[in-house]
Amino acid sequence: MEEVPHDCPGADSAQAGRGASCQGCPNQRLCASGAGATPDPAIEEIKEKMKTVKHKILVLSGKGGVGKSTFSAHLAHGLAEDENTQIALLDIDICGPSIPKIMGLEGEQVHQSGSGWSPVYVEDNLGVMSVGFLLSSPDDAVIWRGPKKNGMIKQFLRDVDWGEVDYLIVDTPPGTSDEHLSVVQYLAAARIDGAVIITTPQEVSLQDVRKEINFCRKVKLPIIGVVENMSGFICPKCKKESQIFPPTTGGAELMCQDLEVPLLGRVPLDPLIGKNCDQGQSFFIDAPDSPATLAYRSIIQRIQEFCDLRQSKEENLINS
Repeated sequence: MEEVPHDCPGADSAQAGRGASCQGCPNQRLCASGAGATPDPAIEEIKEKMKTVKHKILVLSGKGGVGKSTFSAHLAHGLAEDENTQIALLDIDICGPSIPKIMGLEGEQVHQSGSGWSPVYVEDNLGVMSVGFLLSSPDDAVIWRGPKKNGMIKQFLRDVDWGEVDYLIVDTPPGTSDEHLSVVQYLAAARIDGAVIITTPQEVSLQDVRKEINFCRKVKLPIIGVVENMSGFICPKCKKESQIFPPTTGGAELMCQDLEVPLLGRVPLDPLIGKNCDQGQSFFIDAPDSPATLAYRSIIQRIQEFCDLRQSKEENLINS
């Protein structure tokens, strides 16, 4: 994955895609397309649609295979445990949609009504949308170029009838490319609470996560914090912890200190997490006392506190 240039003018700049620093950037063509200079009318349409969505959270990582979708699913499950809280989970990993499997919704289809596409519901207060629901088979490959993927994301944000929602969680693919630029651009006017960035402890993951943090800063996307996933393994019998992915360069903790971003917490490995994801079930139900469950709950609480504080500050500004 190529890094965004250090002196990137930003996606909204008049020089986006045209400046000298843009040469060789993987996002140059998209930035130069004029989307920043000529706003897509869908941005205002999405802003209107999102007025019924209180909080919007992106789950990101520069690296694949670090557990973004697993975290997104369990963030949704954890928030939905409050029956009075309405949760929406949007999967924009167009080429690798795993949310239908993890949420136990494989084989489900999207239905359309006069008010738009209807999400597929896991519970009465937990709705899900994914390109996986549009495929005839989970083994079908989605072979799309950037513009078609961007169009799909636009349609998900504008045409899905989410209704009144407390938290919209957006599960993204790895990287800092088309899908990420699209969702940030389309939701910019609707206000995104921020991004949760997922990593694993080893340097091969951290080096790409640093790029993701740089991306967030370039596009002015607030960072809620970093989650270190697969952070050690606690034996269920002897309770001794082993480092499966050694943090040879200090892990997420040192990276967060260096880059001045919050570390939300560490989630240890637990074989039941993978088993439950394959079975489409919530890990919290099968292992309520697992160290991983306790870590998840602490992280979810910190995310809620961040969103509540951000909302309170904005309301105070409006009323002042």
